[in-house]
Amino acid sequence: MRIIKIHNLILCLLCIVIFGYFSNAAGEDKLNLLSNKYPEDHLQQILLPAADWYPFPKASDREGWSGLPAKVRTNHIAQAEKHLNCEWETPKASVFLEYVRNGNRSNYQGVSFNRRSKLAELVLGECMEGRGRFMDDVLNGIWTICEETYWGVPAHLSLQQKGNGLPDVTEPTVDLFAAETGMLLSWTYYLLGDQLDSISPLINERILYEVNRRILDVNLERDDFWWMGLKGNKVNNWNPWVCSNWLTSVLILEQNPERRIQSVHKILRCLDQFLNHYPEDGGCDEGPNYWGRAAASLYDCLELLNCASKGEIDVFDKPLIREMGRYIYRTFINDRYFINFADASAIVSIDPSLVYRYGKSIRDETMMSFGSYMAGKQNLGQNYIKGSIGRVLPTLFVLDELNNTEPAAPFFRDFWLPGLQVMGARSYEGSAKGLYLAAKGGHNAESHNHNDVGSFIVYIDGFPAIIDVGVETYTAKTFSNRRYEIWTMQSAYHNLPTINGIMQKEGEKYNAKDVHYQNNEKKTIFSLDIANAYPEEAGIDFWKRTMILDRGKQIVIQDEYKLKEVREELVLSLMTWKEPEWIRDGKIRLQEPDKTKKGKEVFIEFGKNKYKVNIEVIKISDNRLKSSWGEKVYRILFTVKETLPGDELRFYIKQL
Repeated sequence: MRIIKIHNLILCLLCIVIFGYFSNAAGEDKLNLLSNKYPEDHLQQILLPAADWYPFPKASDREGWSGLPAKVRTNHIAQAEKHLNCEWETPKASVFLEYVRNGNRSNYQGVSFNRRSKLAELVLGECMEGRGRFMDDVLNGIWTICEETYWGVPAHLSLQQKGNGLPDVTEPTVDLFAAETGMLLSWTYYLLGDQLDSISPLINERILYEVNRRILDVNLERDDFWWMGLKGNKVNNWNPWVCSNWLTSVLILEQNPERRIQSVHKILRCLDQFLNHYPEDGGCDEGPNYWGRAAASLYDCLELLNCASKGEIDVFDKPLIREMGRYIYRTFINDRYFINFADASAIVSIDPSLVYRYGKSIRDETMMSFGSYMAGKQNLGQNYIKGSIGRVLPTLFVLDELNNTEPAAPFFRDFWLPGLQVMGARSYEGSAKGLYLAAKGGHNAESHNHNDVGSFIVYIDGFPAIIDVGVETYTAKTFSNRRYEIWTMQSAYHNLPTINGIMQKEGEKYNAKDVHYQNNEKKTIFSLDIANAYPEEAGIDFWKRTMILDRGKQIVIQDEYKLKEVREELVLSLMTWKEPEWIRDGKIRLQEPDKTKKGKEVFIEFGKNKYKVNIEVIKISDNRLKSSWGEKVYRILFTVKETLPGDELRFYIKQL
């Protein structure tokens, strides 16, 4: 008996050891994925010295540049010609101060961004042509940018100790656009360094000096920038976005080999803070608009590291990295429309080359074909290629491969991201035809959050019907403690109920409970209790919302609730881009906004004696919203005629 007990004890201990080993192994695979796998001594062995790294042809390599498609070269040269002998508008201090005076951030950014886009286009024009015709204008662009007090933008000055207002020249801080400027000057140095030296060695020396003092030194010495995440705080797209540009500058410009390794490893540590808290399903809580600067900026980093190590740095087989890429095609609806919860816009212009290259790296043919599909939508390669020079360069040298890949739109029947609590479902696999439903749970403290737990959108034949309006042009108010005074952020302007006169509340504790998702060939069903998304004064015991896509037939929105008390009328909002028309009691038709087009009509059916219905016209003056919706959107308000403490409300959304 004693022998048996000892034997059992040994087995238990062995199980604990084995379980612990595999648990730790799984944890290590997720936590600090990059910095643990590639410590400094390993980086020392595998990272190419700057002098041996040739990611793209330099301007002096005429064969490399002349091999690009003739139309692309011609168009880039023509774009650069627009800037010959150009003026470089000065970004004024008074315009910088507009951010704190009236909240405007666009005026200064317009001047700053225009300078950088002109320099990038001149650099690429010179690379394409190779005759020295653009070099003086390139020089002027470099010099004027180097003379700027601050490379970032007014909205990001909270990074400095003296706070918002004017930049403190004694404390360089690194925001998104300071890092982007460092990247631009680094690629300029890499591509045109020899030509710049022939004008004056002081030009390259100036680039080195400015990028060192503003980016490389600062980022290596400081750990307190919030976007680094090194103090245990939560990070967002800033983290990989800054890191991708910082990494470019390190790989090209860092002259000290020891500091170069230290900087790369610190970048890996920062990126780990982004990855460590990312949901395993790869869902981007900032929405598809920000995928391009979240997962895609992470990919920029991983691609640079892979290239600079001759393939030795490679984590593209990791499930999380793969799922982060796939998010972008899962949230695709049709044409240029994507699911647009949070601050995302309904119409998203994604980078086809990025999608293609990401797909190629993770060996996902669907993603590669989607990149090719979007390249066709954007006529990529038929004109000059806009964007950050760090993304234009890899695009230029993958154009033939991208355009020779069979294009295909990823019309998946269903998807579900349990970590993010976002779902999407369409009537027919492989087609945009019919009804499309997307909905979300989650909580009201997600990055770029709106108070929208339990909201949904509906598309018909791939085009919007019931919508998420999105976000207006950013101002100081957008990211202040007054954010939720903005109408687009409020639950009453999403497809949600206002209960006892109370809207949803911002904060992580205001979240969805009891979330369930299921699907089969006939139906997709998504249900959740949204009561906890409202503050206590709303007086809700529970509010179970169930959304059903009955394929090829209809969408059912069913709300079952119980209130502690009834103090005010119960109102449900539906936001739409299509013009509502009253057909009869209990039925509203949503018509195509442009009467010259024959769009599919959508019908909302409901209990004819249950509600008072009011239709509001919301005129759009903001350019960002106009780009998605034109001049106006509509809010349909369904006010329950007799609000009961407990009841069931039901709406049917149908097409003919």
